[in-house]
Amino acid sequence: MVDPAEARSGALVWSVAGLVQAIADTLGARFAACGVRGEIASFSRAASGHCYFSLKDADGAAALIRCAMFRRAAGLLDFVPGEGQLVELRGRLAVYEPRGELQFVVESMQRAGAGALYEQFLRLQARLAAEGLFDPVRKRPIAAFPHRLGVVTSLAAAALRDVLTTLARRSPQVEVIVYPSPVQGADAPAALVQALETAGRRAEVDTLLLCRGGGSLEDLWAFNDERVVRAVAASPIPLVCGVGHETDVTLADLAADLRAPTPTAAAELAAPEAAACREQLGMLARRAQRRVRSQLDLQAQRLDTLALRLARPAEGLRRREAELVLLGTRLARAARRVLERSDDRLQQLGARLARAGGVLRRTEAQRLAALDDRLRALDPQHVLERGYAWLADTQGRVVGSVARLAPGDALEATLADGHATLQVEAIRRGRE
Repeated sequence: MVDPAEARSGALVWSVAGLVQAIADTLGARFAACGVRGEIASFSRAASGHCYFSLKDADGAAALIRCAMFRRAAGLLDFVPGEGQLVELRGRLAVYEPRGELQFVVESMQRAGAGALYEQFLRLQARLAAEGLFDPVRKRPIAAFPHRLGVVTSLAAAALRDVLTTLARRSPQVEVIVYPSPVQGADAPAALVQALETAGRRAEVDTLLLCRGGGSLEDLWAFNDERVVRAVAASPIPLVCGVGHETDVTLADLAADLRAPTPTAAAELAAPEAAACREQLGMLARRAQRRVRSQLDLQAQRLDTLALRLARPAEGLRRREAELVLLGTRLARAARRVLERSDDRLQQLGARLARAGGVLRRTEAQRLAALDDRLRALDPQHVLERGYAWLADTQGRVVGSVARLAPGDALEATLADGHATLQVEAIRRGRE
């Protein structure tokens, strides 16, 4: 044990290990469990699963502390730590004795400001996706061979220099119009919307490039602003978005007609390389020349054939005359065949008509005979011949009942062989 009085008086001389151990014990007792907030720097993950990085203040202060997060704690993370992320750490201070360095042993890590922004990012992404702003069917093809490109970015941004350098090297034939706007800070969203609307209203470019270099989520937040995203989706000009590095994805990227991983890639996608265009034009020119030569050769052969035929008109006439004779012979044979078939057809129809007429006559004769028999059976003369008489009053009306008679009435009786006048003497009804 070390006497505190001796330690205070300076009489005690520490060994290095003893002093480091004493400092470690003091820190462990004073900062057994604490939290710290800062921005990740120099992050690395060892093959063992342990993570090592530094933590610095997000406001740019020079303070820095080394951190170690062992495999057990790293396995509990629900996100992948990266450079520039703002995080909150829980753990304890310790001294790494082999080098005598102060370090923070991390027990847990969660996103701080970036985490809250990321949650906001996800909520806005889901809402705008539900409205259809990110649907692939809305994407328009960009101009294959633009004459003029528009660039929306800051005049002081490195992204603008990258775009201009790339276009000057690859596509010097393309004109560039810059619509300046800040790309970071509280005023950036409104300025970006204004620049996009200006470009759409002036309608002087074939394709728009929305560009910015890399940065943290906070740095790129202007391109996640709902106003900017809606302005990108509403742009009347096809738009290529190249914001951040390859791993950075903003909502403006999702709403654009084409996403580029970097500003340089946006310039490369927006305009074809002049050398490649010249090579393609040369290939098309050679193909056109081959086709023209082929057509000229074909037409020359046809011209030679026509010239030979024109040089011997008599042969052509004889050939046409032979064709006419052949056609006349074929026409005569065809006419004879038609007439023969028509004659056979008429004979067949005549025979069928005669047979049908005979059958019809016999049928009608039988029908007339049956009707005559029925008519004879109904003739009143036959009834009179069987002893019946036809009685009528003096007006010729048929008398069919004694109810119409009275003694002394005169009647006319029609018999089978003549007529007789009768007078009623008495009337008897029924069987009286």
